[in-house]
Amino acid sequence: MSKAATAVNNLEDIEIGLLLDGLYQAYGFDFREYSRASIKRRILEMMRAEHIGTVSHFQSRVLHDAACLDRFLLGLSVHATTMFRDPSFYLTFRRQVVPLLRTYPTVQIWVAGCSTGEEVYSLAILLQEERLYPRCRIYATDISQVVLRKAREGIFSLAAMREYTNNYQQAGGTNESSDYYTAQYDSVIFSSALKSNIVFSEHNLATDGSFNEFQVILCRNVMIYFNKDLQARVHNLLYDSLSMFGVFGLGNKESLKFTPRAAFYQHLNDQDKLYRKVM
Repeated sequence: MSKAATAVNNLEDIEIGLLLDGLYQAYGFDFREYSRASIKRRILEMMRAEHIGTVSHFQSRVLHDAACLDRFLLGLSVHATTMFRDPSFYLTFRRQVVPLLRTYPTVQIWVAGCSTGEEVYSLAILLQEERLYPRCRIYATDISQVVLRKAREGIFSLAAMREYTNNYQQAGGTNESSDYYTAQYDSVIFSSALKSNIVFSEHNLATDGSFNEFQVILCRNVMIYFNKDLQARVHNLLYDSLSMFGVFGLGNKESLKFTPRAAFYQHLNDQDKLYRKVM
């Protein structure tokens, strides 16, 4: 890399730091300890989409334009999700976790980083089929109000739902996936009964604290975008929010190894990253 290119790269890094600090100071959204390489790539992509040449100019737009701020928050958050993502996870949950949940009179569940809601509705369907849903309350949280609005609506493309059918079947689905939604033209809307025990709410894992005690916490494919310090803090937050003998689920590319609470969990299933709090 030439000296000029190095200088530009260093300047961009400084400006990105100022942008993230300004975002936190002004609005309380804290991305300062997310993976910097990933954050930088996304910011530069958004700048190109907004036709803005410098990070400093982009900072001014983000901090003073509410619509641009919404687009920025949506762009920084990762929303790659599908119904019954990693079907074996849900099959293992059905076989190993559901029997544990049957021992509770009520079950509080936290899906942290719920994105547009596909995995939340997947969990609701599974619990419905296992006749546990009436005694469950699912708290689905995300940092972005934009994706939370979509999640609350429960409206998805019909084409996507057709693709998800195979996932549902591999996850041990006992009915037809179409039993849970109504098709309208090229979209589907999930039934009000399926939404009845779901609470969608804004929550920032980087800055907000615990808000309940849960028998199940799923935080899947979220912390891979955090740096090590933030990962450790979030692991502590989730541990403190989980009841004794509660179940914790991670994404298939994540692990409890080398985390501050690794020794406090029993491994229910290493392949599908399900753990039980025992200390």
